[in-house]
Amino acid sequence: MSDETTMSSAHEPGANDADAASSAGKSPGAASTGEPDVRDRIIEQLRTVYDPEIPVNIYEMGLIYEVDVDSSGAAKIVMTLTTPMCPAAEELPPEVESKARGVEGVRSVQLDLVWDPPWTPEMMSEAAKLELGML
Repeated sequence: MSDETTMSSAHEPGANDADAASSAGKSPGAASTGEPDVRDRIIEQLRTVYDPEIPVNIYEMGLIYEVDVDSSGAAKIVMTLTTPMCPAAEELPPEVESKARGVEGVRSVQLDLVWDPPWTPEMMSEAAKLELGML
C-alpha cells in the first residue's frame, strides 16, 4: 500500500450521483463507479464509522458522496461533514482514510473533504431517518 493521501476542499460530485445511488439503495450522493468488489468492501468498512454525536454511520448519514476504485486499487473517496464546524472534523476524515486503506485490494487512498454541495438531512438514507426518529 502506498502512503498517497490528499485532502482538498474543492470538488463537486456529478449531479446524477445522488439520483443513481439513491435508486440503487445506496447512500444518497455515493457514486457507483470503479472495481465493484473492492468498492463494496470499502463501503462495508465505512458503515463502521460513526460521528460520535450521532448514532448512525456516516455512510447512511449521506456524508460519503463518492467511492471510486480504479483497476490498480487506487481509491478515491469524496466526503463531507454535517457542518464545517463539526466537532468530529479532526477525527472522521482520518478514520475514513484508515478504514479504506485497510481494505484488501486498496493500494492508495485519495480523500477529498468537500463542502459543496453542503450536507442536508435530506441526504440521509431512510434507515438513518428512521433511526433518528425523522420518519
